[in-house]
Amino acid sequence: MTFSSSLSAPRAVLFDLDGTLADTAPDLAAAVNWMRTERGLEPTPYAILRPTASAGARGMIGAAFGLAPGDDGYEEMRLEWFERYQSNMAVHSTLFDGVPDLLDGLTASGMAWGIVTNKPARFTDPLVPLIGLAHAGCVISGDTTPHAKPHPAPLLEAARRLDIDPTHCWYVGDDQRDIEAGRAAGMVTVACNWGYCGSIDPATWGAHYQLDTPRHLLDMLRELAGAAVTTA
Repeated sequence: MTFSSSLSAPRAVLFDLDGTLADTAPDLAAAVNWMRTERGLEPTPYAILRPTASAGARGMIGAAFGLAPGDDGYEEMRLEWFERYQSNMAVHSTLFDGVPDLLDGLTASGMAWGIVTNKPARFTDPLVPLIGLAHAGCVISGDTTPHAKPHPAPLLEAARRLDIDPTHCWYVGDDQRDIEAGRAAGMVTVACNWGYCGSIDPATWGAHYQLDTPRHLLDMLRELAGAAVTTA
């Protein structure tokens, strides 16, 4: 891989959660399809729901019921979906293949890593340890700061908590708002193709790099650090 001559290994790598570190779409989809079943409706095909997973309730309710924020009935459905999802958020959710090795490699190298998600803390806080991410250096949820992504505030708060200058951090995500937030925070941005991009081409987001697997990111960091980043 070809790098900018000024690019150096980061001191910290920050990650989006849904669609980047964890495949949470099965549980997100199950919650909204439970709502459809309760109303005597057929489940929405998973192939339709999965690409909307990064948008949370807005994406799921939009795909399953055709409602958007501000529409009549949307808020009631959003609250119902929250309750159902909160009770079943880690039934089928798992880390993506390669993510455990990636995080082990960062930890072994002494490189900090953290999570910055738009998921509300009521979900993030219990989910993170349930799926094996309790050792994150920081966890910033969608309601931790006054603004969620694409505003840079959550990323800047993560850098502050890690005591690392934002310009020495990378941010990895699977949605355009992740890249917009990372760039606004002054971080190197990485678009991950393994998430919930669907038919959208991440090449249009303006990320510094676009990678296909967590292993590719680990290899990239190892190359930049002169093989300092190793798997455990």
